[in-house]
Amino acid sequence: MAGEVLGIDVGGSSVKAGLVDVEGGSVQGALISAPTPRPCTPDSLIAVLVALAGRLGGAPGRVGIAFPSVIKAGTAFTAANIDASWIGTNGESLARQALGRPVLMLNDADAAGIAEMRFGSGQGCNGTVIMLTFGTGIGTALFTAGRLFANTELGHLELRGMDAEKWASAQTRTQAGLDFPGWIARVNEYLDALHRLLWPDVFILGGAVSERFSEFAPLLRSPAEIRPARFANQAGVVGAALAAAGSGAAA
Repeated sequence: MAGEVLGIDVGGSSVKAGLVDVEGGSVQGALISAPTPRPCTPDSLIAVLVALAGRLGGAPGRVGIAFPSVIKAGTAFTAANIDASWIGTNGESLARQALGRPVLMLNDADAAGIAEMRFGSGQGCNGTVIMLTFGTGIGTALFTAGRLFANTELGHLELRGMDAEKWASAQTRTQAGLDFPGWIARVNEYLDALHRLLWPDVFILGGAVSERFSEFAPLLRSPAEIRPARFANQAGVVGAALAAAGSGAAA
């Protein structure tokens, strides 16, 4: 399909990939995955990306990569849930050389937010929107009047003397054995801290846990409207592809 772009989402536990119809905002065919390598070094991850791209095949077009780091001009500047050797590494250039294709790399939560704002729960929101992805950590994407303020790292906002993601992420919920009331009490505390700082009109809650939104939605509390992400665990893949298509990707 002419409008297909390969989207890849690098997560703390798995790397997902799919061919995305960028005109309709949907994954075409299967969404495939592989375990995130341990340690997640540049060499080990690039090998996974090449293998996933090979499994999907298709025309050698553009590639978008959603990556858990502050990304500027293709270079990683943080490494909260990946190997520290990524800091200062131009992952975009490495991926382009290994894949032999134009590549755009961007922050993973920003990618998820792009998908939701274009085709998902953020459509039509012209105020301030904060996309939150709950997984190994907490990813955040901030939009005002539909425009992205890139590379916000609000999962590292201090809460109870620690990074907020260490208190309220989905991984923390699993590790601490929290039921939904126990976990959502922490999430509400985090939402309150964000609201006091940024006064968003809408929170969009994403990550795989958003597929169970109906189970915990009655427990959520915020002056802002709270919506479930439409794309759940596909958001990073779709958003990365949309970003690559919109930019033309790195040459």
